Amino acid sequence: MVDYTTPVTTAFEMQRASIEQSQKALEQSFEFQKNVNEAVIDSLDTQESAQRRGVELSKTAFHSYLDAIEATVPGVAGSVDEVRQAVDEQYDFLLENHAEVFDNVENEMVEGADAYDDMTQEYLDAVTEQVEMLVDAHEELESQSIEAAEQFGDQLDEVQEQVEEMQAQVEEVQAKAADAVEA
Repeated sequence: MVDYTTPVTTAFEMQRASIEQSQKALEQSFEFQKNVNEAVIDSLDTQESAQRRGVELSKTAFHSYLDAIEATVPGVAGSVDEVRQAVDEQYDFLLENHAEVFDNVENEMVEGADAYDDMTQEYLDAVTEQVEMLVDAHEELESQSIEAAEQFGDQLDEVQEQVEEMQAQVEEVQAKAADAVEA
């Protein structure tokens, strides 16, 4: 008897493997995006620090410029001190707002990333549930297909046996007929 179920089983196994690989690829793409979000959020502190240093460097350069004016222009010390005080107030205000903006941006990004994580987890849970139902239905279809293939194989074997029996009978009749013709 020939095994008619092997190709059917192999096809179903390949289909299930493809379904499972697709699900894993989807999960990995969501995990990748989650990692990107975390990297962006983690880099905010570095960006803030670099920008803060730039602002402080600009403040230092401006103070150096005021020091140079004060040293080279006689009688402007009082005016330079007023300008220096105004500049310091503006830079302090800028640095305070700078820190506040970065805190707000970071909080918004964290909330957005958390919302994304929650949404994708719910989506992945739903996909996992759907895939499990699909695999269950797929396994049931495989079982039915194997059963049908086995029945087909059995019927084919029966037909083959009947053909062989009829062929043997035909050969027997032909042999008798040939003997009768010779006699």
